[in-house]
Amino acid sequence: MKKPPALKGRTDPVFDLLVRPPQKHRLEDYLALLKPLDDQGRYLPFEALRYRWAPGLDARLCWALVKKARAAQHINLLPLGEPVQWGKYLLTPLAQKTISIVDRQASTAALEYMTSQIGERAHFSYLLNDLIEDEAIASSQLEGAATTTRVAKDMLKQQRQPRTPDERMVMGNYRMMNFAWERRYEPMSVELIAAIHRVGVEGIDDEQYSPGVFRANDEVVVQDGAGDTVHRPPPAAGLVSRLERLSHWINLPEGSPQETSYLHPLIKAITLHFALGYEHPFRDGNGRVARALFYWFMFKNEFAAFRYIAISLLLRNAPVKYGRSYLHTEADELDLTYFIEFQCSVIQRAVLGFTDVYRKSVGCTEEFERRLKNCGFFDQLTEKQRALYEVAKNGVAKEFTASNVAENFACSHSEAASALDGLDELRVFERRKMGREWVFFLRNPVGGWKHGSEFLRPHVVTA
Repeated sequence: MKKPPALKGRTDPVFDLLVRPPQKHRLEDYLALLKPLDDQGRYLPFEALRYRWAPGLDARLCWALVKKARAAQHINLLPLGEPVQWGKYLLTPLAQKTISIVDRQASTAALEYMTSQIGERAHFSYLLNDLIEDEAIASSQLEGAATTTRVAKDMLKQQRQPRTPDERMVMGNYRMMNFAWERRYEPMSVELIAAIHRVGVEGIDDEQYSPGVFRANDEVVVQDGAGDTVHRPPPAAGLVSRLERLSHWINLPEGSPQETSYLHPLIKAITLHFALGYEHPFRDGNGRVARALFYWFMFKNEFAAFRYIAISLLLRNAPVKYGRSYLHTEADELDLTYFIEFQCSVIQRAVLGFTDVYRKSVGCTEEFERRLKNCGFFDQLTEKQRALYEVAKNGVAKEFTASNVAENFACSHSEAASALDGLDELRVFERRKMGREWVFFLRNPVGGWKHGSEFLRPHVVTA
């Protein structure tokens, strides 16, 4: 049997310091820090960890031990910037849990199962279309669009032309999300990145955005709320070649010998999100493109449920944490674990929220059908009418037109109009003329319904 070699002497300066006074008297306390995560399993940056170390310990030595433990487990992801630095990460328990949730609940197969459980109950389809709009609206609001969610939803549902720059931003994001879905089977390329930007920002303020055109100078910087520069992107010189390098990495097939370890598509999609934000290839609109490319890569890898999972809703509610996850990564030698950890926490909540919508949708539909059947009213409603009632009762939508019903239910305009007219005749809905078309609303419960019962009096949900 081959014996392991004997170790003679110490060459590591960190451990050399630990055996000298005064550190050697606290050796046990120091060695307890030789691990990548804290006692609660969190991957914290230096600014958070330094307050958690025992009093009297040398902060630089403590950080050196944490870094040493992390470096032993780091996986190199991809080269970034100029001069080149390797972006790296460590697979944490939070990331592993998120990957498991995404695999079980957000795959194309999982979405198909959900819709099969719903069967032909169309109100889930209406909910899904509503969720597509959520991402476009929230992503715009994250970038500063001042329009309200209600106004933006009405614009998208009624398919009216945007009237303000903020509404044009929402419409651009909506087109960009649909474009990412339609082009999901294309390989990543510089041309695709430019096309996504063009679709998303064209017609908002072309002079400000330069749709589909990469920046040609180094004047673009990222500033915080106080106007201080927090990120200066790599130089414009060589930008296209770096995007080509990124595209090559994204296009590597699973199991490629050029990838030294397996990367789950979720981790790769989050890394793509970071890389676009880090390079900042456009004058403006970089965040929107980065998030759209995250979705594009998830679609490409058969996670179709992400079409209805609005990540930006949660990012919009935590913009400071979102920004700091970028900064922690850049400040710590491009350790992408910080960014990946934050994104995984957001994605996990978004996916669980989506599945919660599905479960409630199933439960509400079953309860609705049971009570309608018991009171003898069920047979008077068509399937589309039952779906429209459920959507209105739950507050998912408040206004309905033949146009938006036809779009959401994938039916003809005449079928949609007939369903709405029938609900109006049964006094479930009421109608008002707005502009050139009739808009339908859930009827005020005071009037009651024809052939109705107390249960069937609608409950109006107010925002």
